[in-house]
Amino acid sequence: MEDMILYNRLQFAFTITFHYLFPQLTMGLSLMIVYFKWIFLRSGNADYNHAAKFWMKIFALNFAMGVVTGIPMEFQFGTNWAKFSELTGGIIGQTLAMEGMFSFFLESSFLGMFLFGEKLLGHKLHFVAGFMVFLGSWASGFLIIATHSWMQHPVGYEIVANGKFVLNNFGALFNNPWLWPSYLHNQAGSLITSSFFVAAVGAFYVLSDRNSRFGKLFLRSSVVFGLISSVIVAFPTGDLAAKNVVNYQPATFAAMEGIFHTEDGGAEIVLIGQPDMENKKLDNKIAVPNILSFLTYQRWDAQIKGLNEFPENVHPTNVPGLYYAYHIMAGLGTIFIAVMSVSAFLLWRKRLFDNHWILWILMFMIPFPYIANTAGWYTAELGRQPWLVYNLLRMVDGVSPTVSSGNTLFTLLGFVGLYILLGLLFLLLVIKIIRKGPEPILAH
Repeated sequence: MEDMILYNRLQFAFTITFHYLFPQLTMGLSLMIVYFKWIFLRSGNADYNHAAKFWMKIFALNFAMGVVTGIPMEFQFGTNWAKFSELTGGIIGQTLAMEGMFSFFLESSFLGMFLFGEKLLGHKLHFVAGFMVFLGSWASGFLIIATHSWMQHPVGYEIVANGKFVLNNFGALFNNPWLWPSYLHNQAGSLITSSFFVAAVGAFYVLSDRNSRFGKLFLRSSVVFGLISSVIVAFPTGDLAAKNVVNYQPATFAAMEGIFHTEDGGAEIVLIGQPDMENKKLDNKIAVPNILSFLTYQRWDAQIKGLNEFPENVHPTNVPGLYYAYHIMAGLGTIFIAVMSVSAFLLWRKRLFDNHWILWILMFMIPFPYIANTAGWYTAELGRQPWLVYNLLRMVDGVSPTVSSGNTLFTLLGFVGLYILLGLLFLLLVIKIIRKGPEPILAH
């Protein structure tokens, strides 16, 4: 049973990690594309229209990859996690079906119009098509996170005699206190990814002196988007999401922060440290006194409960993994604020394009928002373990009893090989689009 659970978790973790490389760019990029098109309508500057169409090509490629890699996860609910689907399908099926029926079709239908219908629609309706793509992509994220939020903090349900969860309050799904902070935090993270991606391409164009006019346009826009989203992901959205963990999953919060024993009179915030699970402490830590208490309860001397306050059978399954994932996310988030603040200052002083050192930094930062977003999702998922539905349904009770560990391992290896090929193909196509650049600038 342990091998079966391990392989099921590894397979789902791998497929969803690879899949989310694509939606995290498309959701943020859709907003930036709408912004480019809107500026074109307001100013008449054709550069912005070409920028919108250029980025929509990359958006479409990401969208296609997201669809292809998202489909296997739907099947895994019925194969690897059939018991979970049987017990909770009456609730999570609502939001997942809405995501597929409404958001996906809205996004995909108007994506075709935006890609191929500019001449037929005219610029104003072309903008509307782009806005509907943005609306569909963000609605899709909302419904997925509504599902995830119910698993983190179940509301509006009852358990009937056969053990199944049924929904008795549909509105509670969308009024879940876990939902809005998580959703806004996730969307801000997506916008960080798109901002750094656009900035990296802009920096490449300026540094290589190719399409430098578009490169400067991309940098001006992405630095502003990047600074705003980097701040929002920390406060208020990150702060509100962390307070939800404190209120509803206190053992998870203790593990995230590496607090093994309750701290009275003010808890320090650990910047660096390594969990020692045998001795229940952090090794080689660098910490700032009392900050964690203040950030959590706005009091310097507030008590923070440690893992010792909770039974071991409700501790997160992988405390070191959770601790490192959280600190990678938080550490990179701090770096993003610093990089975008410096870039915004240089942009304001009209010195951004001449300082090649910051352009090189922006160009080589491109993988780190992906790492931070992935670490953020690992924090959420590892924090909920050993539960599939927090405090109600354990992971061991949700796996499929008839799918062997050998079958799961075999298909996992197949996914790894196939996704490596897909990833390489995707990179080649994106590089080809970037090398070609936006369309030639029209006369104004």
